[in-house]
Amino acid sequence: MLILPTKGKWFRMILDRVKLEEYREIKPYYTKRFRTIGLLDAYGLPTVNKVNVMFRNGYSGNAPYFLANVSLDIKIGREEWGAESGKEYYALRIHEICEGNCR
Repeated sequence: MLILPTKGKWFRMILDRVKLEEYREIKPYYTKRFRTIGLLDAYGLPTVNKVNVMFRNGYSGNAPYFLANVSLDIKIGREEWGAESGKEYYALRIHEICEGNCR
């Protein structure tokens, strides 16, 4: 399962369902990880798949976390959700936050 460390402010906003997307820079590091879990195809295009991802509040092994069912898109992010103006990102759309396994 992919684990994505997230800063406290964004972590809480996602849990409160205020922030509905999490952004990651378009870099080989994330391209490889998203391809491995089936969110990107062999050409680097987003698939229609939804997968479970763990969001962790920081990097500590005992940090709070939650599981979410997400899909991926490539788009310009929203500044109020932490994106730089006019910059394209991998955008993880959060469909469901769950305890244990998501459906």
